[in-house]
Amino acid sequence: MPATDRVEKPMNTPSPELPAQISAQEVRARTQSVAVGAFTFWFATRRWEWSAGVYRMHGYTPGQVEPTTELILSHKHPDDRDHVAELITRSVEHGEPFSGRHRFLDTGGKVHSALVVADRILDGGAPTGTSGYYIDLTGTLDAAGHAAVSTALPEVIEGRAVIEQAKGVLMQMYGINADQAFDVLTWRSQETNTKLRAIAAQLLADLSLIPRPRPQAVTAFDHILLTTHERIPPENGSANRLRDR
Repeated sequence: MPATDRVEKPMNTPSPELPAQISAQEVRARTQSVAVGAFTFWFATRRWEWSAGVYRMHGYTPGQVEPTTELILSHKHPDDRDHVAELITRSVEHGEPFSGRHRFLDTGGKVHSALVVADRILDGGAPTGTSGYYIDLTGTLDAAGHAAVSTALPEVIEGRAVIEQAKGVLMQMYGINADQAFDVLTWRSQETNTKLRAIAAQLLADLSLIPRPRPQAVTAFDHILLTTHERIPPENGSANRLRDR
C-alpha cells in the first residue's frame, strides 16, 4: 500500500447526528473536510514516502523536502518526540506497524493532533515495511455545518446504538474523543465506499479477533467497576439515588 494521492480526497467530519444509512456521497456533501494523507516506511532502507496530504499537514508543498526519520522527529511535539522515536525503532526491530496517536508541529508552529493507522507490508510473509494513513484530528465542523446537518436529519436515527458502540471502542483503543472517533469511522466509510452503519457493525463483530486483555488489565477493570460508585460526585450520586427509589 504505497503512499499515493489516491487517499487525497478530503476526509469529512460529520455531525454526531448522521444517520446510519447515510451514503458516503451524502457525508461528503454535507460536511467540511479534514486532512488525511498516506505514508510508507521501508524498514531495510529506512526510507519514508509521503503523499501530498502528509506534506501539506506539515506545512510543505509536495516534494519540497525529503521525508527522513530526522525530519519527522524534528516536527514532533517535544512531549511526544521520544515516544514516536521509540515507535519507529520498534517498527524496524520487530517489523511492527508505525501507528498511534501523537502531536506534531507544522512549519508555521501550529500544533496538530494526529492519529496514525497503519499495517505491515509483507513480502513472502516477512515484514518489509509499514504503510498507512495520517488522520489530522484537529479539524471539526463549524457551527454552520452542524446546523445544516441537524436540520436535514431526523431526530430518531436507525442504528445509532451500533455507531455509538463502535465509537466507544475507538475512543478506548486510540485515546481519542467521541467526535474524533466518528471522524475515523467516517473516513473508513468514505475510503471504502461502505455505509457507516455497516462499518461500525463489522468493527464490533471483529473485536473477537483481538487478543484478550492480560489478566492484570481485567483485574484492574474489575476494581474500577466495583468501586465506580465511590467516585461519583455527591450531587450526581444523590440524583441517581432519588431516581432509583
